[in-house]
Amino acid sequence: MAVLGWLTSRRRPATARSVLAGEASAEAARKTSQQLELGEQPLPPAPEPEFPVPGDMRAAAFFDLDNTVMQGAALFHFGRGLYKRDFFRRRELVRFAWQQTWFRLAGVEDPEHMQDARDSALTIVKGHRVSELMSIGEEIYDEYLADRIWPGTRALAQAHLDAGQKVWLVTAAPVETATIIARRLGLTGALGTVAESVEGVYTGRLVGEPLHGPAKAEAVRALASAEGLDLSRCAAYSDSHNDIPMLSLVGHPYAINPDSKLRRHARELEWRLRDYRRGRKAARVGIPAAAGVGALAGGTAAAVALHRRRR
Repeated sequence: MAVLGWLTSRRRPATARSVLAGEASAEAARKTSQQLELGEQPLPPAPEPEFPVPGDMRAAAFFDLDNTVMQGAALFHFGRGLYKRDFFRRRELVRFAWQQTWFRLAGVEDPEHMQDARDSALTIVKGHRVSELMSIGEEIYDEYLADRIWPGTRALAQAHLDAGQKVWLVTAAPVETATIIARRLGLTGALGTVAESVEGVYTGRLVGEPLHGPAKAEAVRALASAEGLDLSRCAAYSDSHNDIPMLSLVGHPYAINPDSKLRRHARELEWRLRDYRRGRKAARVGIPAAAGVGALAGGTAAAVALHRRRR
C-alpha cells in the first residue's frame, strides 16, 4: 500500500498538468466559437519576416538579364545599334531579327540559338576597340534598352538596394553591355561573358565559355566567396530553367516571368513566382503578347526590306 500511495502521489502532478492543458484548450475553443458567432474575426497570423532584411551586409541579390530584367535579348538590341552604325551588312541584321523573333516566341533560351547569336556578335566586334564598343553601348542603351526594363523587376532590385545590399546582373550577354545596363539602373555591377581583347582590341574569341547555365552558378559562388556573402541569405531572380543551378544556390530564389519548366520546378519547391507579362498568351508561351507580335513583325519587315533592296 505504501508503494501504491507513492506511485499515486507521483502521478498527480502529471495528471494536474493534463487537466490544466485540457481546460485551457476547451476555454480557447469556446472563445473562438463565440467570436465566430458574433461575427468577430480571429487574430491575423503574424506577418512574414521582412525581406530583404535591411542592413544585412552578408546578403546580396543576383538578377538574370534577358526576359527577367528586360524584355527580349540585350545582345539582339546591341546588334541593332551596331547595324545602325554600319558595323555589319543587312543580311546579318535579318539574321539577328530572326534570332530575336525565335527567342521571344519560344520564351526559352536554346543553347544552339544563343551560341549562333554569340558567334555572330564576336565576328562583328573583332578588330574593334573595347573603348569604342563601350561608348556606343551607352548610346544603344538609350535608343533600344531603356524602355524595355520590366518595372516590376526593377522595383525588386531597388528593394535590395534600399536595404543596403549589393545587386548584380548575371548574364550570358557581353560583360561590357551588362555593365552599362547595371550602371544605368544604379546596380552594383554585372557578371557577363568575357570576350578576349589584346591591347584593348577584340580578337573575336571568348575567355573560357559563355556565362550560361552552370557557369552562372559558378560565377555567383566565386563572387560570393570574394565578397564574404552568405548565399543562404542571398536572393536570385531568373525567367529560365537554364538558371536553376544559380537559383538553387541561394536561400531566396525567385522565378520571374518563368518559362514552363522553371514554373513547374518553382511550384514543386515552393519558390516565389512573379509574372509581369500580360495576357493569356503571354502566360502560355512566355512573352508579352504585344511584344511577341512586334518582334515577329520586325523580323518580317527586315526580310521585306531586304527583298525590296534586291529587286
